[in-house]
Amino acid sequence: MNTPAFLITIDTEGDNLWRNRSGNVTTENSAFLSRFQQLCEKYAFKPTWLTNYEMAVDPVYIDFARDVIARNTGEVGMHLHAWNSPPDYQLTENDWQFQPYLIEYPREEIRKKVAYMTQLLEETFKTKMVSHRAGRWAFDEYYAQLLIEFGYQVDCSVTPGVNWQYSPGAPQGKGGTNYTRFPRTAYYLDTEDISRPGSSALLEVPMSIQYKHSGLMNTLKQGYDALRGKKRSPSVHWLRPTGGNVQQMINVAEKTLASGADYVEFMLHSSEFMPDGSPTFKNEADIDRLYDDLDRLFSWLHNRTQGMTLAEYAAMKSEKGVSAA
Repeated sequence: MNTPAFLITIDTEGDNLWRNRSGNVTTENSAFLSRFQQLCEKYAFKPTWLTNYEMAVDPVYIDFARDVIARNTGEVGMHLHAWNSPPDYQLTENDWQFQPYLIEYPREEIRKKVAYMTQLLEETFKTKMVSHRAGRWAFDEYYAQLLIEFGYQVDCSVTPGVNWQYSPGAPQGKGGTNYTRFPRTAYYLDTEDISRPGSSALLEVPMSIQYKHSGLMNTLKQGYDALRGKKRSPSVHWLRPTGGNVQQMINVAEKTLASGADYVEFMLHSSEFMPDGSPTFKNEADIDRLYDDLDRLFSWLHNRTQGMTLAEYAAMKSEKGVSAA
């Protein structure tokens, strides 16, 4: 493929889950997704809507996603927040408060949840689920083996350079996955060690992330933070809107493409398209500024990339027989 792919991944989930720790999840953001879909289509880009449980049973979202699938203008994949995805299993005294990682649950419960979500999505949208992102970016070898068992072809849970161990889940757990030494380009992962390429059928497509500082500066900053009793992951920039960061996103995309990568990967949460659906975009003016930034980013990418869903990118890699980008 001469032209790199632009992969748009949307974690499609309930409203402002950063704030909502009560268990009363709402899905009003489903009514705000068409505007983004239309912007993608303006540039011939094709988003992958990685769908969580509460959205998979929301009638407005179901109609929206079925239309996207019917017109082949995007894809529905699977996203899984363990604390509110059936079947129910109480891991902590208050799972909604702690939002435990799926990989912290007993293996038999992990399998039940993956099986349930896969069946629900496939029956609802009448299409095979092949794309996936883990809730809260928590991924491990057993999870990868389950995805292969259930027929998934591509995962995008890896965030290179980011260590989620400092982000707690269950109080008795060890935090999330440490991705600081994972590859930055697509690779068929090793199911015995997901940090390295292997011979499995599951393609890993890491997020497009660049370090904010040099390696030396990151080391110094982490050492200084540790002395102050604050353990943090290295500072990074994502291909992800945070409000007024369009040039930063372009820089991430430019550096990623300059490294020879055959894709760049963007992400956002579905609730971030709705006023007050996230801590970042709190009102209509924030949303309008978000769309101005998105339009500028997409315009920059339009002549440098070609839009693909995750499934299309995985199919292209499979046809080429490439084990790593």
